[in-house]
Amino acid sequence: MAIEIKRQRILRMQDLPDRIGFRPSTIYELIAKGKFPRPFKLMPGGRAAGWLEATIDDWIASRNDDSQHNNTK
Repeated sequence: MAIEIKRQRILRMQDLPDRIGFRPSTIYELIAKGKFPRPFKLMPGGRAAGWLEATIDDWIASRNDDSQHNNTK
């Protein structure tokens, strides 16, 4: 039986602007409005937070799906 190990990369805030094209202030605003995934704490009780790369990829894909859906109306 083969075991597949999938790597999960954690993205930090400094990684996101180049990835999604928004400045940190816009990202924080979207988080507050519930329009962007909330980060998770990397250590319980710690200050460092991040996002799983797959979570950000899914958000980008959903934005693309929404955009294409709105263009067909």
